Amino acid sequence: MTDTDTMLSARRSHSTHYPYFDQPFIAMAHRGGALLPANLGRENTVHAFARAVDLGYRYLETDVHVTSDGVLVAFHDDRLDRVTDRTGLLAELPWSEVREARIGGLEPIPTLDELLETFGEQRFNIDIKAPGAIEPLARSIVAHAAQDRVCVGSFGVDRIRAFRRLMGSAVPTSLSQIGVAWTRFLPLARVLPAPGMALQIPVHTEIRGRRIRLVTPELIARAHAAGRHVHVWTIDDPAEMHALVDLGVDGLISDRIDVLREVCEERGLWS
Repeated sequence: MTDTDTMLSARRSHSTHYPYFDQPFIAMAHRGGALLPANLGRENTVHAFARAVDLGYRYLETDVHVTSDGVLVAFHDDRLDRVTDRTGLLAELPWSEVREARIGGLEPIPTLDELLETFGEQRFNIDIKAPGAIEPLARSIVAHAAQDRVCVGSFGVDRIRAFRRLMGSAVPTSLSQIGVAWTRFLPLARVLPAPGMALQIPVHTEIRGRRIRLVTPELIARAHAAGRHVHVWTIDDPAEMHALVDLGVDGLISDRIDVLREVCEERGLWS
């Protein structure tokens, strides 16, 4: 048995009962692969996600906000200003105005419904960016019977808790920031794991002005002992990708999805 076979076997042993996690290694296209040359200036668009799918990606990452009249959109920022030809807060604009904005001057902002319909075979990792998006997201997931092909997370502890109250255990979620800290710093996490099925984290974070490494062998061991996955973002450098695979992470989230695919192929992790 090769080293790669051993790692894959270990990952399978701690995979959860959620179909979302049925791959031994998850390669995820961040906002569709924002730094893929064909996607430059077109992040979080149908165009970007289609290019990721063309490359063979099964897992796509996006964020959700809600317009002033309740339309759930796949968009990272709370404002249109950075990536579109319009300005203003999404939460203060009706869909009739938001739909006219063009990302990079070219692409419309998609609704989550549109993404779930257009990419019916793909799986989505969804970050709740605003409290108003919680209920529309739950409705959209149910309407598309997408419970088995989404994982939901949020930097806002209250947001992810509210989503879990709405959906119960029907949809897997990632750990909150508190859950990540619990797993990283407290040995008790082995026997009392935090709610959530995946730690989706950067390699480093800053705590009280100090730069702390989150992704350590100890954290991965604790997560795996509790049946949790570890997905690391946003990794675009091939050497760092290889190093994280060597540590035993279960997935990588990248803007350079062409590079990530090459690394996965080299390591026998592409499926």
